[in-house]
Amino acid sequence: MKQRSRIYYTETDKTLMWDRWQKGESLHKIAALFNRNHSSIAGILSRTGGIRPPQRKRSRLALTMSEREEISRSVVAGDSIRSIAVSLGRAASTISREINRNSGRRYYRANKADQAAWDRSHRSKRCKLVNNRALARIVAKKLKQFWSPEQIAGWLKCTYPDDEDSHVSHETIYRRLFIQARGALMRWPDN
Repeated sequence: MKQRSRIYYTETDKTLMWDRWQKGESLHKIAALFNRNHSSIAGILSRTGGIRPPQRKRSRLALTMSEREEISRSVVAGDSIRSIAVSLGRAASTISREINRNSGRRYYRANKADQAAWDRSHRSKRCKLVNNRALARIVAKKLKQFWSPEQIAGWLKCTYPDDEDSHVSHETIYRRLFIQARGALMRWPDN
């Protein structure tokens, strides 16, 4: 049996997928645009609950590329961490962490550090109801009893006050319902 190669989509492809999905097109129709199976499209759309993720941007508190270049030049010049921090108007601990997490003083490079920071900032997180099947069964049971997502979220916090793993927000439940309605993920687990 021949092994299938992994499919990679560009950001432009993903934007087109989200645009079509928001217009209400089916997964099959969107997949036909790329000459692919609908499951490859469903995987991309389901990661964020069928809701277009916000465009990624850097935090205003994060070091900028120009600051990293200044750090790199200062490290080569042999400046102390405190003097670098003063010149950038940053805490010395920020500069120290930046240098240490990016190969240390000897090998620090601004462009590599900037790319590594961007990569670290993207932490994809699976839906809590997908990771915790027991919690998903509880939520499904309450939904079948016609509880609202807000009621379920509140009840879970009151019933399991010390167990964060048994808490879920009403937004998460709404996202799960949205996916189920669009047919992008499996059905709710049976009781």
